[in-house]
Amino acid sequence: MEKMTREEWVAEFGEPSVENPNIVDLIEVDPASGQVVLVMIERREWDSGPQQFTQIEEKINRYMGYVLDGHLTTHYPQYEGKAVQIRLNCAQEPSGTAVRFVAAAERSIRAHGLEFVVNVAPAHGAH
Repeated sequence: MEKMTREEWVAEFGEPSVENPNIVDLIEVDPASGQVVLVMIERREWDSGPQQFTQIEEKINRYMGYVLDGHLTTHYPQYEGKAVQIRLNCAQEPSGTAVRFVAAAERSIRAHGLEFVVNVAPAHGAH
């Protein structure tokens, strides 16, 4: 199979973000812990309205299904037996209702044996 360019990939599947539930934004292995990390990317601020939480929740559910239904290890057999972390990379620290939303997401994800981490990584050029 030929390798797609990033532009071809985005044209085919869409931009990686929580707004696109059909793809896993990024899969990496944490070199320190050995965990498989499934990354979700949220570039918006936390005041994008209730649709934002719905989109993140759908993305989380898709990620959990991908792991718990065995698709991750079907696609990547080398990850068999490794702990999995779902990481939400967001542009700003959760505030207001986002704090409660993130806490509820963490409880739900942990109840399924996975880890959930919020990583604040301001977008380039943000003030």
